[in-house]
Amino acid sequence: MADKESLVESFSPPEELLTPLRVPQKTLLGPGPSNASPRVLAASALPLLGHLHPEFLQIMDDVKAGIQYAFQTKNALTLAVSGTGHAAMEAAVVNMVEPGDVVLVAVHGLWGERCADMCSRNGAEVRTINKPIGQNFTLEDIQKGIEYHKPCMFFICHGESSAGVLQPLDGIGDICRKHDCLLLVDSVASMGGTPLYMDHQGIDILYSGAQKVLSAPPGASPISFSARARGKLARRKQKVPSFYFDMNLLADYWGVGLQKGQPRKYHHTGPISSVYALREGLAKLAEEGLENCISRHQENAILLHQGLEAMGLELWVKDKAARLPTVTVVRVPEGVNWKDVASYIMNKYSIEISGGLGASAGKAWRIGLMGHNCTRDNVELVLRALKDALQHFGVRIQARL
Repeated sequence: MADKESLVESFSPPEELLTPLRVPQKTLLGPGPSNASPRVLAASALPLLGHLHPEFLQIMDDVKAGIQYAFQTKNALTLAVSGTGHAAMEAAVVNMVEPGDVVLVAVHGLWGERCADMCSRNGAEVRTINKPIGQNFTLEDIQKGIEYHKPCMFFICHGESSAGVLQPLDGIGDICRKHDCLLLVDSVASMGGTPLYMDHQGIDILYSGAQKVLSAPPGASPISFSARARGKLARRKQKVPSFYFDMNLLADYWGVGLQKGQPRKYHHTGPISSVYALREGLAKLAEEGLENCISRHQENAILLHQGLEAMGLELWVKDKAARLPTVTVVRVPEGVNWKDVASYIMNKYSIEISGGLGASAGKAWRIGLMGHNCTRDNVELVLRALKDALQHFGVRIQARL
């Protein structure tokens, strides 16, 4: 039998790990992540604290207050899930859904499809209402769906980044309350870039991500539950099937409902550096002001849309009012390979623009202007780069930029 020394020697250290890590500088103008500001990057490099140290608990409290501001809510059960936006979606579903629950999902892009999948995996009877990618739902569409299917929860994506479509939310909460139905909203690509008012709009469960408008690294994702949502959580017949995402346990870790001085309860080791970064992303939002941040995103999106249309390009979403300010989806001209153009822009300019997702895959480019990256300079930069790439591949451009 081989001795331990010879066993170790049979596995050589990987050569690729014997050189320093090098990461190129790129301008991320896809649907996310966006570039982090120097302030957020500096926060990520701060010394680690213990996940129950009082200094870190204070940072968690700062994050909670920042999420309440970003969401415009007074909900006590407001925190950051340890994970990306997908983790927040799954946390929402796993806490709210029990086997046999009827859940209605609005599908007008990938994220409705993804939520329907998660609900199904948790035993729900999933029903859907559907729109072609790039279109949104009317209140009449939603009311008819809820009256017919009688769900206990209705999901809709506020900013459908696979299609670049913005879903109006006003009035949906009233319909849900009238029919004793919870309203679950995905705001990963919309929060901070377009009006969103959780309490005023009657949203029961709202989640987002760190890597979009907040321009923080993915890894800690905002989520909030209304009193109505907490009531359903309390009435569950079965335990939440995920220990990691159980809001009953996470509430104790985040100090929800605890009196000052009461000890937090250990649940898991939080992503310390990600929470630092999220805190600074939320701080930057608070310093700029939510309304100012929204206006900046809307103004730069209009500039981008005008520039694209001046080049003769077609936006996926026809209705200007339905266009998502943070992520613009552009139809690829006939005869052009989307990947060739995106690769040209990356290789020459170190700028990322992405291809379509779901039904728009292979048919569109997605251009993101979010958070730290949402500037007039970046609008002009990506338009110049796209014009250059299209001309390189023989596309006639209608107007000069």
